[in-house]
Amino acid sequence: MKERESNNSLSTKSLTKPIGVTPIRMQTWLVIALLGVAGQIAWAVENSWFNVFVYDEITEDPTPVAWMVAVSAITATVTTILIGALSDRTRSKMGKRKPYILFGYVLWGIITALFPMVELIQRLSVAVFMVVFMDAVMTFFGSTANDACFNAWITDITDHTNRGRVQGILMMTTLIANLIAIGASGFIIDTYGYFIFFYFLGGFVSIAGFIAGILVKEPPQNYPNNVMISETPELTTQQKVKKSFWEDITYAFKPDTIKSHPLLYVLLSTMALINIGGQVSAPYLFVYLENYLEFSKGDVSIVGGVVILIAAIVSVLYGLISHRMQRHLVLLFTILGNGILSLLFALIKEIIPIILLYSVVLSLQMINSIVLESWIQDLYPPDDRGKFQGIRMVAFVAIPMIFGPIIGNLVIHHYGIPSLTQEGGYIPTPEIFIYGGLVSLFALIPAAIIIFYRKTRK
Repeated sequence: MKERESNNSLSTKSLTKPIGVTPIRMQTWLVIALLGVAGQIAWAVENSWFNVFVYDEITEDPTPVAWMVAVSAITATVTTILIGALSDRTRSKMGKRKPYILFGYVLWGIITALFPMVELIQRLSVAVFMVVFMDAVMTFFGSTANDACFNAWITDITDHTNRGRVQGILMMTTLIANLIAIGASGFIIDTYGYFIFFYFLGGFVSIAGFIAGILVKEPPQNYPNNVMISETPELTTQQKVKKSFWEDITYAFKPDTIKSHPLLYVLLSTMALINIGGQVSAPYLFVYLENYLEFSKGDVSIVGGVVILIAAIVSVLYGLISHRMQRHLVLLFTILGNGILSLLFALIKEIIPIILLYSVVLSLQMINSIVLESWIQDLYPPDDRGKFQGIRMVAFVAIPMIFGPIIGNLVIHHYGIPSLTQEGGYIPTPEIFIYGGLVSLFALIPAAIIIFYRKTRK
């Protein structure tokens, strides 16, 4: 009980007074940067150009994109639950997280490079099945390396004083990766085609992941392996109960665990609702820019590059001061601002206003992610961090990427413009941003609960 109380009080005290920041070694920063950029390049390609590739080369029906996103989300979540719990139990010469990070990144890049081979399949139903299958395989290795073990390793090597800074850098690596994968991608695809594009990015992910994986250093593990630490302090080590792998997998989903960490699960609920709203439009954003607003792939790259650069700067600046900010107020502001501006996004058609507004929206999303990720990490039980990566994935990926694209697909089929070149195809229209903004505003409900919870705790 003392441990949980200290975690909750720590998250409250850290908001109210200046604190020192625990330093991080330069080699560790290098590993964070390399793994962050490499991993986020792979996710950026999957979340954007995989969908455009399917629309351009396979079918203009948005339904396969919705299926691909949903299956990928389920795969990512199940993988993270299993591998996260397994990494907590792993005791190898390489460490508990390092083996999964090293080999996972290499295989992740290889599968990404092979993805465009699906274009060679002539039968449409088989091609659609294969894009969903290949995306799921790529996601398995990505979630093993990044979602389960890289994120758990980040939590292992940081504390409440420097997690905001690390999350700020990770947000920056996300945006730099998107700058590479989106900003240059349109020009590469137009010039060399999808095959060269996927080969290049997949190769980079494997090489960067291999180099950084070798350099990963894990902190010493001073707590026993696979034991349920009793809340009764007088129990000896011999009296601690050994847990099975199934108990490790289900630990974060048990009612008792939820009751013991109420703030953590409310924060996860907030994250889920915000991301559902974002996923209503995100899978179809590039298709919308190209086919509804008639931007070229080069124009899309310019929009993505400028927006990402601005949001990256904002992320780093906020990360530097995040440990001194009132996180609950920042959370409330970013949810409200993101929802309202998403509604306005539907009204804009010209490239300059789109860049300006999208820059603000993405910056708010990045700040929101920094707040939620660092706050959630503060509340993880120290010896169960890998296990909690699974429940994080449910909130961060599975629920949003299942329900968000389904809502977006329904909106496109209802409001979209029928394709002139393919039966059953639709061009997305601005309504996807209206519905996405409205859904994301529901996150104000758990945000209000957080404020109420903090007052009762005080």
